[in-house]
Amino acid sequence: MGLKFNFGSKAEPPRRNSVDSTGRRPSAVEAIQNARHRDGVDDHAVTGAAEITTRQSIIPVSLVTILFFMWGFAYGLLDVLNKHFQETLHISAAQSAGLQAAYFGAYFVGPLTYSGWIVRKFGYRWTFITGLSIYGVGALLFWPSGVKRSFGGFCGAMFVVGSGLSTLETSANPFIATCGPPKYSELRLNLAQAFQAIGSVVAPVLASFVIFKNVKGEDSNSLQSVQWVYLGIAIFVFLLAVVFFFAPIPEVTDADMAEQSEQSAGDTGYKDKPFRQQYTLFWGTIAQFCYVGSQVAIAGYFIHYVTEAKPSLSSADGSNLLAVAQGLFAIGRFSASLLMKWVRPRHILIVYMTGIIIFISASIGTHGNTAIAMLSLVLFFESCIFPTIFSLSLRGLGRHTKRGASLLVASVSGGAVFPPMVGAVVDAKNARVAMSVPLAGFLIAYSYPIYLNLVKAKELDAFNETRIGLDEPSDVAGESETFKGKDLETGKIEVVH
Repeated sequence: MGLKFNFGSKAEPPRRNSVDSTGRRPSAVEAIQNARHRDGVDDHAVTGAAEITTRQSIIPVSLVTILFFMWGFAYGLLDVLNKHFQETLHISAAQSAGLQAAYFGAYFVGPLTYSGWIVRKFGYRWTFITGLSIYGVGALLFWPSGVKRSFGGFCGAMFVVGSGLSTLETSANPFIATCGPPKYSELRLNLAQAFQAIGSVVAPVLASFVIFKNVKGEDSNSLQSVQWVYLGIAIFVFLLAVVFFFAPIPEVTDADMAEQSEQSAGDTGYKDKPFRQQYTLFWGTIAQFCYVGSQVAIAGYFIHYVTEAKPSLSSADGSNLLAVAQGLFAIGRFSASLLMKWVRPRHILIVYMTGIIIFISASIGTHGNTAIAMLSLVLFFESCIFPTIFSLSLRGLGRHTKRGASLLVASVSGGAVFPPMVGAVVDAKNARVAMSVPLAGFLIAYSYPIYLNLVKAKELDAFNETRIGLDEPSDVAGESETFKGKDLETGKIEVVH
Protein backbone atom coordinates (compact mmCIF):
# COMPACT_ATOMS: atom_id res chain seq x y z
CA MET A 1 0.00 0.00 0.00
CA GLY A 2 1.35 3.44 -0.83
CA LEU A 3 0.37 7.05 -0.87
CA LYS A 4 -0.61 8.65 -4.10
CA PHE A 5 -0.74 12.42 -4.31
CA ASN A 6 -3.34 13.45 -6.84
CA PHE A 7 -2.91 17.12 -7.71
CA GLY A 8 -3.88 16.79 -11.33
CA SER A 9 -6.97 18.18 -13.02
CA LYS A 10 -7.95 15.04 -14.91
CA ALA A 11 -11.49 14.05 -13.98
CA GLU A 12 -12.15 10.55 -12.73
CA PRO A 13 -14.91 8.40 -14.26
CA PRO A 14 -18.27 8.47 -12.51
CA ARG A 15 -18.56 6.27 -9.43
CA ARG A 16 -21.30 3.65 -9.20
CA ASN A 17 -23.56 5.58 -6.78
CA SER A 18 -23.42 8.99 -8.46
CA VAL A 19 -26.49 8.48 -10.63
CA ASP A 20 -29.08 5.75 -11.01
CA SER A 21 -29.86 3.70 -14.12
CA THR A 22 -31.90 6.55 -15.64
CA GLY A 23 -29.11 9.09 -15.26
CA ARG A 24 -30.94 10.90 -12.43
CA ARG A 25 -29.22 12.00 -9.26
CA PRO A 26 -30.40 10.45 -5.99
CA SER A 27 -32.94 12.56 -4.09
CA ALA A 28 -33.15 13.46 -0.40
CA VAL A 29 -35.93 10.88 -0.03
CA GLU A 30 -33.61 8.17 -1.33
CA ALA A 31 -30.88 9.33 1.05
CA ILE A 32 -33.28 8.84 3.97
CA GLN A 33 -34.42 5.46 2.63
CA ASN A 34 -30.78 4.32 2.40
CA ALA A 35 -29.95 5.64 5.87
CA ARG A 36 -30.22 2.17 7.46
CA HIS A 37 -27.62 0.64 5.15
CA ARG A 38 -24.63 -0.28 7.26
CA ASP A 39 -22.03 -0.57 4.51
CA GLY A 40 -19.20 1.95 4.27
CA VAL A 41 -19.99 4.96 2.09
CA ASP A 42 -18.08 6.19 -0.95
CA ASP A 43 -17.25 9.82 -0.20
CA HIS A 44 -17.14 10.54 -3.93
CA ALA A 45 -20.75 9.47 -4.42
CA VAL A 46 -23.69 11.85 -4.47
CA THR A 47 -26.30 10.40 -2.10
CA GLY A 48 -28.92 13.15 -2.28
CA ALA A 49 -28.37 14.01 1.40
CA ALA A 50 -27.33 17.57 0.53
CA GLU A 51 -31.02 18.48 0.05
CA ILE A 52 -32.42 16.87 3.21
CA THR A 53 -35.20 18.97 4.72
CA THR A 54 -35.59 19.94 8.36
CA ARG A 55 -38.35 17.35 8.84
CA GLN A 56 -36.23 14.59 7.33
CA SER A 57 -33.26 15.51 9.53
CA ILE A 58 -35.11 15.49 12.89
CA ILE A 59 -34.57 11.80 13.79
CA PRO A 60 -30.86 11.47 12.86
CA VAL A 61 -29.98 14.89 14.29
CA SER A 62 -31.82 14.09 17.55
CA LEU A 63 -29.96 10.79 17.86
CA VAL A 64 -26.57 12.37 17.30
CA THR A 65 -27.45 15.10 19.83
CA ILE A 66 -27.28 12.41 22.54
CA LEU A 67 -23.55 12.25 21.84
CA PHE A 68 -23.22 15.96 22.61
CA PHE A 69 -24.69 15.33 26.06
CA MET A 70 -22.21 12.48 26.63
CA TRP A 71 -19.06 14.51 26.01
CA GLY A 72 -20.56 17.49 27.85
CA PHE A 73 -20.92 15.20 30.85
CA ALA A 74 -17.34 13.94 30.47
CA TYR A 75 -16.04 17.52 30.14
CA GLY A 76 -18.00 18.74 33.19
CA LEU A 77 -16.75 15.83 35.28
CA LEU A 78 -13.19 16.59 34.17
CA ASP A 79 -13.34 20.05 35.76
CA VAL A 80 -14.43 18.54 39.10
CA LEU A 81 -11.80 15.79 38.99
CA ASN A 82 -9.12 18.44 38.47
CA LYS A 83 -9.69 19.94 41.95
CA HIS A 84 -10.56 16.59 43.55
CA PHE A 85 -7.28 14.94 42.53
CA GLN A 86 -5.35 17.92 43.92
CA GLU A 87 -6.81 17.13 47.35
CA THR A 88 -6.87 13.33 47.19
CA LEU A 89 -3.55 12.61 45.48
CA HIS A 90 -1.66 15.66 46.84
CA ILE A 91 -0.65 17.20 43.53
CA SER A 92 -0.22 20.85 42.57
CA ALA A 93 -2.57 22.89 40.42
CA ALA A 94 -0.10 22.74 37.53
CA GLN A 95 0.22 18.95 37.85
CA SER A 96 -3.55 18.47 37.94
CA ALA A 97 -3.70 20.18 34.55
CA GLY A 98 -2.26 16.91 33.26
CA LEU A 99 -5.85 15.69 33.06
CA GLN A 100 -6.75 18.48 30.64
CA ALA A 101 -3.50 17.97 28.77
CA ALA A 102 -4.24 14.25 28.33
CA TYR A 103 -7.90 14.75 27.43
CA PHE A 104 -7.40 17.55 24.94
CA GLY A 105 -4.05 16.31 23.68
CA ALA A 106 -5.95 13.38 22.20
CA TYR A 107 -7.88 15.91 20.09
CA PHE A 108 -4.68 16.81 18.28
CA VAL A 109 -3.90 13.20 17.40
CA GLY A 110 -7.25 11.65 16.44
CA PRO A 111 -8.87 14.09 13.97
CA LEU A 112 -5.67 14.52 11.96
CA THR A 113 -5.00 10.77 11.71
CA TYR A 114 -7.35 7.83 12.23
CA SER A 115 -10.71 9.51 12.97
CA GLY A 116 -10.42 11.95 10.07
CA TRP A 117 -9.55 9.01 7.79
CA ILE A 118 -12.42 6.85 9.08
CA VAL A 119 -15.09 9.52 8.50
CA ARG A 120 -13.90 10.06 4.91
CA LYS A 121 -13.40 6.35 4.16
CA PHE A 122 -16.39 4.74 5.87
CA GLY A 123 -18.79 7.58 6.67
CA TYR A 124 -20.45 8.96 9.75
CA ARG A 125 -22.09 5.78 11.11
CA TRP A 126 -18.85 3.85 11.53
CA THR A 127 -17.05 6.88 12.93
CA PHE A 128 -19.77 7.18 15.60
CA ILE A 129 -19.41 3.49 16.47
CA THR A 130 -15.60 3.70 16.57
CA GLY A 131 -15.64 6.78 18.79
CA LEU A 132 -18.11 5.25 21.23
CA SER A 133 -16.07 2.05 21.45
CA ILE A 134 -12.84 3.93 22.20
CA TYR A 135 -14.68 6.08 24.76
CA GLY A 136 -15.95 2.93 26.48
CA VAL A 137 -12.48 1.40 26.68
CA GLY A 138 -11.09 4.60 28.20
CA ALA A 139 -13.87 4.67 30.80
CA LEU A 140 -13.04 1.08 31.79
CA LEU A 141 -9.39 2.06 32.36
CA PHE A 142 -10.46 4.27 35.25
CA TRP A 143 -11.00 1.13 37.35
CA PRO A 144 -7.36 -0.09 37.53
CA SER A 145 -6.18 3.53 37.86
CA GLY A 146 -8.37 3.94 40.93
CA VAL A 147 -7.18 0.66 42.42
CA LYS A 148 -3.54 1.75 42.05
CA ARG A 149 -4.29 5.38 43.08
CA SER A 150 -2.25 6.36 40.04
CA PHE A 151 -2.61 9.88 38.71
CA GLY A 152 -0.58 8.85 35.66
CA GLY A 153 -3.06 6.02 35.12
CA PHE A 154 -5.94 8.47 35.31
CA CYS A 155 -4.22 10.70 32.75
CA GLY A 156 -3.72 7.71 30.44
CA ALA A 157 -7.36 6.71 30.79
CA MET A 158 -8.40 10.30 30.13
CA PHE A 159 -6.28 10.32 26.96
CA VAL A 160 -8.18 7.27 25.68
CA VAL A 161 -11.51 8.90 26.64
CA GLY A 162 -10.42 12.04 24.79
CA SER A 163 -9.49 9.93 21.76
CA GLY A 164 -12.98 8.48 21.67
CA LEU A 165 -14.68 11.83 22.15
CA SER A 166 -12.50 13.53 19.54
CA THR A 167 -13.51 10.79 17.10
CA LEU A 168 -17.17 11.48 17.90
CA GLU A 169 -16.65 15.22 17.44
CA THR A 170 -14.90 14.65 14.10
CA SER A 171 -18.15 13.15 12.84
CA ALA A 172 -20.92 14.66 14.98
CA ASN A 173 -20.14 18.35 14.45
CA PRO A 174 -20.01 18.27 10.63
CA PHE A 175 -22.95 15.84 10.56
CA ILE A 176 -25.18 18.24 12.50
CA ALA A 177 -23.92 21.20 10.47
CA THR A 178 -24.64 19.55 7.10
CA CYS A 179 -27.64 17.27 7.80
CA GLY A 180 -30.47 19.65 6.91
CA PRO A 181 -30.96 22.99 5.12
CA PRO A 182 -27.68 24.97 5.04
CA LYS A 183 -29.63 28.10 6.04
CA TYR A 184 -29.94 26.71 9.58
CA SER A 185 -26.49 25.15 9.93
CA GLU A 186 -25.35 27.39 12.80
CA LEU A 187 -28.73 27.16 14.52
CA ARG A 188 -28.69 23.32 14.41
CA LEU A 189 -25.18 23.01 15.77
CA ASN A 190 -25.76 25.55 18.56
CA LEU A 191 -28.98 23.79 19.57
CA ALA A 192 -27.32 20.36 19.57
CA GLN A 193 -24.37 21.67 21.56
CA ALA A 194 -26.78 23.19 24.08
CA PHE A 195 -27.35 19.61 25.21
CA GLN A 196 -23.59 19.29 25.63
CA ALA A 197 -23.88 22.25 28.01
CA ILE A 198 -26.63 20.43 29.91
CA GLY A 199 -24.25 17.50 30.34
CA SER A 200 -21.65 19.92 31.71
CA VAL A 201 -24.23 21.13 34.26
CA VAL A 202 -25.30 17.63 35.32
CA ALA A 203 -21.72 16.41 35.90
CA PRO A 204 -20.64 18.81 38.69
CA VAL A 205 -24.05 18.53 40.37
CA LEU A 206 -23.80 14.75 40.33
CA ALA A 207 -20.23 14.99 41.63
CA SER A 208 -21.22 17.28 44.48
CA PHE A 209 -24.38 15.53 45.67
CA VAL A 210 -23.73 11.89 44.73
CA ILE A 211 -20.16 10.94 43.75
CA PHE A 212 -18.21 12.91 46.36
CA LYS A 213 -20.94 13.32 48.98
CA ASN A 214 -19.51 12.80 52.48
CA VAL A 215 -16.06 12.20 50.97
CA LYS A 216 -13.16 14.23 52.32
CA GLY A 217 -9.41 14.38 51.92
CA GLU A 218 -7.70 11.05 51.30
CA ASP A 219 -10.82 8.93 51.82
CA SER A 220 -10.32 5.86 49.60
CA ASN A 221 -14.04 5.86 48.85
CA SER A 222 -13.52 9.00 46.76
CA LEU A 223 -11.57 7.13 44.08
CA GLN A 224 -13.94 4.16 44.26
CA SER A 225 -16.78 6.53 43.44
CA VAL A 226 -14.89 7.69 40.35
CA GLN A 227 -14.36 4.05 39.31
CA TRP A 228 -18.07 3.20 39.55
CA VAL A 229 -19.14 6.32 37.65
CA TYR A 230 -16.87 5.54 34.71
CA LEU A 231 -17.90 1.88 34.75
CA GLY A 232 -21.49 3.05 34.32
CA ILE A 233 -20.40 5.38 31.51
CA ALA A 234 -18.61 2.49 29.76
CA ILE A 235 -21.70 0.27 29.84
CA PHE A 236 -23.88 3.07 28.51
CA VAL A 237 -21.63 4.03 25.59
CA PHE A 238 -21.16 0.41 24.50
CA LEU A 239 -24.96 0.04 24.38
CA LEU A 240 -25.16 3.33 22.47
CA ALA A 241 -22.68 1.96 19.90
CA VAL A 242 -25.11 -0.90 19.26
CA VAL A 243 -27.94 1.61 18.81
CA PHE A 244 -25.93 3.52 16.20
CA PHE A 245 -25.26 0.29 14.31
CA PHE A 246 -28.99 -0.03 13.63
CA ALA A 247 -29.91 3.69 13.55
CA PRO A 248 -30.95 5.59 10.39
CA ILE A 249 -27.89 7.73 9.60
CA PRO A 250 -28.01 9.49 6.19
CA GLU A 251 -24.52 9.92 4.80
CA VAL A 252 -23.71 13.46 3.65
CA THR A 253 -20.63 12.94 1.49
CA ASP A 254 -18.08 15.46 0.28
CA ALA A 255 -19.58 14.97 -3.18
CA ASP A 256 -22.93 16.11 -1.77
CA MET A 257 -21.32 19.18 -0.23
CA ALA A 258 -19.53 19.98 -3.50
CA GLU A 259 -22.83 19.85 -5.32
CA GLN A 260 -24.55 21.97 -2.67
CA SER A 261 -21.84 24.63 -2.88
CA GLU A 262 -22.13 24.73 -6.67
CA GLN A 263 -25.92 25.12 -6.47
CA SER A 264 -25.56 28.24 -4.33
CA ALA A 265 -22.53 29.66 -6.16
CA GLY A 266 -24.60 32.28 -8.00
CA ASP A 267 -25.46 33.96 -4.71
CA THR A 268 -22.42 33.18 -2.57
CA GLY A 269 -19.67 33.64 -5.16
CA TYR A 270 -18.36 30.17 -4.27
CA LYS A 271 -15.28 29.05 -6.18
CA ASP A 272 -13.77 25.60 -5.95
CA LYS A 273 -10.24 26.02 -4.61
CA PRO A 274 -7.58 23.60 -3.38
CA PHE A 275 -7.48 22.90 0.34
CA ARG A 276 -4.29 24.89 0.87
CA GLN A 277 -6.13 28.06 -0.22
CA GLN A 278 -8.96 27.79 2.35
CA TYR A 279 -7.67 30.76 4.36
CA THR A 280 -10.91 31.42 6.23
CA LEU A 281 -10.82 27.84 7.52
CA PHE A 282 -7.22 28.22 8.72
CA TRP A 283 -7.98 31.50 10.49
CA GLY A 284 -11.02 29.88 12.09
CA THR A 285 -8.86 26.97 13.24
CA ILE A 286 -6.38 29.30 14.96
CA ALA A 287 -9.25 31.22 16.59
CA GLN A 288 -10.84 27.96 17.73
CA PHE A 289 -7.54 26.74 19.19
CA CYS A 290 -7.11 29.88 21.30
CA TYR A 291 -10.78 30.06 22.26
CA VAL A 292 -11.08 26.43 23.38
CA GLY A 293 -7.80 26.64 25.28
CA SER A 294 -9.06 29.68 27.15
CA GLN A 295 -12.49 28.19 27.81
CA VAL A 296 -11.03 24.96 29.18
CA ALA A 297 -8.56 26.83 31.37
CA ILE A 298 -11.35 28.89 32.95
CA ALA A 299 -13.56 25.88 33.61
CA GLY A 300 -10.65 23.83 34.93
CA TYR A 301 -9.68 26.48 37.49
CA PHE A 302 -13.14 27.88 38.20
CA ILE A 303 -13.40 26.10 41.57
CA HIS A 304 -9.90 27.22 42.49
CA TYR A 305 -10.79 30.80 41.50
CA VAL A 306 -14.01 30.75 43.55
CA THR A 307 -12.40 29.44 46.74
CA GLU A 308 -9.66 32.05 46.41
CA ALA A 309 -11.98 34.95 45.60
CA LYS A 310 -14.12 34.06 48.63
CA PRO A 311 -12.10 31.97 51.14
CA SER A 312 -15.20 31.11 53.18
CA LEU A 313 -16.36 28.83 50.35
CA SER A 314 -15.36 25.16 50.21
CA SER A 315 -14.51 23.10 47.12
CA ALA A 316 -18.02 21.61 47.30
CA ASP A 317 -19.45 25.15 47.21
CA GLY A 318 -17.19 25.86 44.25
CA SER A 319 -18.51 22.78 42.49
CA ASN A 320 -22.07 24.01 43.02
CA LEU A 321 -21.19 27.45 41.68
CA LEU A 322 -19.52 25.80 38.68
CA ALA A 323 -22.83 24.05 38.02
CA VAL A 324 -24.57 27.44 38.16
CA ALA A 325 -22.03 28.89 35.71
CA GLN A 326 -22.46 25.89 33.42
CA GLY A 327 -26.20 26.49 33.67
CA LEU A 328 -25.63 30.01 32.37
CA PHE A 329 -23.52 28.45 29.62
CA ALA A 330 -26.44 26.21 28.63
CA ILE A 331 -28.89 29.11 28.74
CA GLY A 332 -26.52 31.08 26.52
CA ARG A 333 -26.49 28.32 23.92
CA PHE A 334 -30.27 28.00 23.83
CA SER A 335 -30.67 31.78 23.65
CA ALA A 336 -28.11 32.06 20.85
CA SER A 337 -29.87 29.27 18.94
CA LEU A 338 -33.16 31.14 19.25
CA LEU A 339 -31.60 34.43 18.19
CA MET A 340 -30.13 32.82 15.07
CA LYS A 341 -33.66 32.43 13.76
CA TRP A 342 -33.65 36.19 13.18
CA VAL A 343 -30.10 37.51 13.72
CA ARG A 344 -27.17 36.65 11.47
CA PRO A 345 -24.68 34.26 13.13
CA ARG A 346 -21.71 36.52 12.38
CA HIS A 347 -23.36 39.32 14.38
CA ILE A 348 -24.09 37.02 17.32
CA LEU A 349 -20.50 35.76 17.27
CA ILE A 350 -18.93 39.21 17.58
CA VAL A 351 -21.40 40.37 20.26
CA TYR A 352 -20.83 37.31 22.44
CA MET A 353 -17.05 37.51 21.98
CA THR A 354 -17.18 41.15 23.07
CA GLY A 355 -19.06 40.09 26.20
CA ILE A 356 -16.34 37.55 27.00
CA ILE A 357 -13.58 40.15 26.74
CA ILE A 358 -15.45 42.62 28.98
CA PHE A 359 -16.32 40.20 31.79
CA ILE A 360 -13.07 38.26 31.98
CA SER A 361 -11.23 41.58 32.22
CA ALA A 362 -13.56 42.52 35.08
CA SER A 363 -12.92 39.18 36.84
CA ILE A 364 -9.21 39.95 37.08
CA GLY A 365 -9.69 43.18 39.05
CA THR A 366 -12.53 42.23 41.42
CA HIS A 367 -13.00 40.18 44.59
CA GLY A 368 -15.66 38.21 46.43
CA ASN A 369 -19.15 37.71 45.01
CA THR A 370 -18.55 40.31 42.30
CA ALA A 371 -15.56 38.39 40.97
CA ILE A 372 -17.52 35.12 40.96
CA ALA A 373 -20.40 36.80 39.10
CA MET A 374 -18.02 38.26 36.50
CA LEU A 375 -16.41 34.91 35.76
CA SER A 376 -19.81 33.19 35.66
CA LEU A 377 -20.97 35.68 33.01
CA VAL A 378 -17.90 34.79 30.96
CA LEU A 379 -19.31 31.26 30.70
CA PHE A 380 -22.66 32.66 29.52
CA PHE A 381 -21.02 34.51 26.64
CA GLU A 382 -18.72 31.57 25.82
CA SER A 383 -21.80 29.49 25.07
CA CYS A 384 -22.21 29.89 21.32
CA ILE A 385 -18.61 30.57 20.30
CA PHE A 386 -17.36 27.06 19.47
CA PRO A 387 -20.33 25.87 17.36
CA THR A 388 -20.64 29.22 15.58
CA ILE A 389 -16.95 29.39 14.65
CA PHE A 390 -17.17 25.75 13.58
CA SER A 391 -20.18 26.25 11.29
CA LEU A 392 -19.00 29.53 9.79
CA SER A 393 -15.57 28.04 9.07
CA LEU A 394 -17.18 25.17 7.12
CA ARG A 395 -19.14 27.55 4.88
CA GLY A 396 -18.14 27.15 1.24
CA LEU A 397 -15.63 24.34 1.74
CA GLY A 398 -17.50 22.06 -0.66
CA ARG A 399 -15.47 18.90 -1.31
CA HIS A 400 -13.13 19.83 1.57
CA THR A 401 -15.86 19.83 4.23
CA LYS A 402 -14.81 16.69 6.12
CA ARG A 403 -11.12 17.56 6.01
CA GLY A 404 -11.94 21.03 7.24
CA ALA A 405 -14.05 19.60 10.06
CA SER A 406 -11.16 17.35 11.11
CA LEU A 407 -8.86 20.35 11.29
CA LEU A 408 -11.36 22.33 13.37
CA VAL A 409 -11.83 19.45 15.80
CA ALA A 410 -8.05 19.11 16.09
CA SER A 411 -7.96 22.76 17.19
CA VAL A 412 -9.74 21.64 20.38
CA SER A 413 -6.26 20.51 21.44
CA GLY A 414 -5.81 24.10 22.60
CA GLY A 415 -7.39 22.72 25.77
CA ALA A 416 -4.13 20.87 26.40
CA VAL A 417 -1.98 24.00 26.07
CA PHE A 418 -3.68 26.75 28.08
CA PRO A 419 -4.54 24.99 31.40
CA PRO A 420 -0.89 24.17 32.29
CA MET A 421 0.01 27.83 31.70
CA VAL A 422 -2.85 28.97 33.92
CA GLY A 423 -1.89 26.38 36.55
CA ALA A 424 1.67 27.67 36.61
CA VAL A 425 0.45 31.25 37.18
CA VAL A 426 -1.95 30.02 39.89
CA ASP A 427 0.92 28.34 41.73
CA ALA A 428 3.23 31.34 41.29
CA LYS A 429 0.70 34.16 41.87
CA ASN A 430 -3.05 33.58 42.25
CA ALA A 431 -6.12 32.55 40.26
CA ARG A 432 -7.23 36.12 39.51
CA VAL A 433 -3.91 37.03 37.89
CA ALA A 434 -3.98 33.68 36.04
CA MET A 435 -7.14 34.77 34.21
CA SER A 436 -4.92 37.04 32.10
CA VAL A 437 -3.79 33.93 30.20
CA PRO A 438 -7.26 33.06 28.83
CA LEU A 439 -7.85 36.78 28.24
CA ALA A 440 -4.90 36.77 25.84
CA GLY A 441 -6.34 33.70 24.08
CA PHE A 442 -9.75 35.34 23.72
CA LEU A 443 -8.19 38.47 22.24
CA ILE A 444 -6.52 36.38 19.52
CA ALA A 445 -9.80 34.57 18.81
CA TYR A 446 -11.60 37.95 18.69
CA SER A 447 -9.80 38.74 15.42
CA TYR A 448 -11.84 36.08 13.62
CA PRO A 449 -15.37 37.54 14.04
CA ILE A 450 -13.92 40.95 13.16
CA TYR A 451 -12.55 39.46 9.93
CA LEU A 452 -15.83 37.70 9.14
CA ASN A 453 -17.89 40.85 9.62
CA LEU A 454 -15.56 43.11 7.67
CA VAL A 455 -14.45 40.81 4.84
CA LYS A 456 -16.76 37.78 4.52
CA ALA A 457 -20.13 39.33 5.38
CA LYS A 458 -21.67 39.22 1.88
CA GLU A 459 -20.69 35.59 1.27
CA LEU A 460 -21.87 34.37 4.68
CA ASP A 461 -25.19 36.21 4.40
CA ALA A 462 -25.81 34.59 1.02
CA PHE A 463 -25.32 31.13 2.55
CA ASN A 464 -27.87 32.03 5.23
CA GLU A 465 -30.41 32.95 2.55
CA THR A 466 -30.06 29.85 0.37
CA ARG A 467 -33.26 27.83 -0.22
CA ILE A 468 -31.57 24.42 -0.51
CA GLY A 469 -33.48 21.92 1.59
CA LEU A 470 -36.35 24.40 2.02
CA ASP A 471 -37.87 24.30 -1.45
CA GLU A 472 -38.83 21.14 -3.31
CA PRO A 473 -35.79 20.17 -5.43
CA SER A 474 -36.33 19.99 -9.15
CA ASP A 475 -35.87 16.55 -10.73
CA VAL A 476 -33.12 17.32 -13.16
CA ALA A 477 -30.81 15.05 -15.06
CA GLY A 478 -27.81 14.05 -13.03
CA GLU A 479 -24.21 14.62 -13.76
CA SER A 480 -21.26 12.50 -12.78
CA GLU A 481 -19.66 12.94 -9.38
CA THR A 482 -16.99 15.10 -11.04
CA PHE A 483 -19.58 17.86 -10.72
CA LYS A 484 -19.56 20.24 -13.67
CA GLY A 485 -16.25 18.81 -14.74
CA LYS A 486 -14.54 19.33 -11.40
CA ASP A 487 -12.62 16.39 -9.92
CA LEU A 488 -13.67 15.92 -6.30
CA GLU A 489 -10.31 14.41 -5.44
CA THR A 490 -8.14 17.19 -6.81
CA GLY A 491 -5.50 18.09 -4.26
CA LYS A 492 -6.31 15.23 -1.91
CA ILE A 493 -4.30 12.18 -0.87
CA GLU A 494 -5.47 8.76 -1.97
CA VAL A 495 -4.43 5.50 -0.42
CA VAL A 496 -3.83 2.95 -3.19
CA HIS A 497 -2.93 -0.72 -3.10
